[in-house]
Amino acid sequence: MSGIRASVSASESASGRNRKPIRGTQSLVGQMGWVRNRPSITALEVVWRWAFGIPFLLICWRQWQLILATHPLEASGFTTLDKENPWIATIQLANVWNYYQPPVFAVLRWLVPSVIVAWVVISGIGRNLVLLRMDRRLRFRPVAMIVLQAAWLALLGAAFWIWFSCMRWVAGTHANPGGEPDLIGYSIWAIVLSLTFFTVWALISWALSIAPLLLLLENRSVLSSLTQSLSLGREFTGKLTEINLVMGIVKLALIVVAMVLSAAPLPFSDELGPDAMHAVWIGSTVFYLVANDYFHVIRLKGFMEFWRTYRGQTQG
Repeated sequence: MSGIRASVSASESASGRNRKPIRGTQSLVGQMGWVRNRPSITALEVVWRWAFGIPFLLICWRQWQLILATHPLEASGFTTLDKENPWIATIQLANVWNYYQPPVFAVLRWLVPSVIVAWVVISGIGRNLVLLRMDRRLRFRPVAMIVLQAAWLALLGAAFWIWFSCMRWVAGTHANPGGEPDLIGYSIWAIVLSLTFFTVWALISWALSIAPLLLLLENRSVLSSLTQSLSLGREFTGKLTEINLVMGIVKLALIVVAMVLSAAPLPFSDELGPDAMHAVWIGSTVFYLVANDYFHVIRLKGFMEFWRTYRGQTQG
């Protein structure tokens, strides 16, 4: 009996020595290669996102043209903005906004609910198809995925509303029309608040990002997957948070790269012409959107692999 205990203890000690800490950032390198070797998964992510985005942009463009037909830019004062004095231009832009606010809000009353419904349906089905492409053993549960996508969108809307309220407070305290505007203070607050909310979103949004995986991988209900996503254990939660923060930094880096690509030809704009510049801007935008979708797939793959590491064996 003592020999068996010694054998078990030796085995556990060996497994403990062989088990190395798993770093979320290090594992992402392998996930990038896995996703790169399966371009069809990224293509599917791009397809379902653009299936929503392209019609949405066309509808917005059409509605904007209808608004301009009854509210021309010349009547709003937009064409006479003071480009040399930013504070005067700000007041003029406020007048332009007041001019367009009634017709824009009239469109938003029906457009926003329609867009929300379209997004949760398309994203729920699309995300389910992407996960099925990653692991064909999963089930197709579009209704439950749609509900989870609605919960994610509600959290995003709440975060945006809080950020917007904070920005209104900053504008009211640093750009008061009755006194000297504090441009430096306003800029500092705007940058700090935006980066803070961006970081907080990365810290909390992983819970609703892992819930669809728990729904499919563990065959849970919507409510069960949401509650379980908040009690995954400290080590597992730490890896999810780490990946989410890294993906947030990657998104910022992609924005910077896209801005650099779009601005690089500006010194040669006279030689290239406006059509070439428009092509560069469109190309930079497409690059950002496709790269962003690619890293979304990498994040999903990373979440799935960490689930297999920390919970897969217990679910088997």
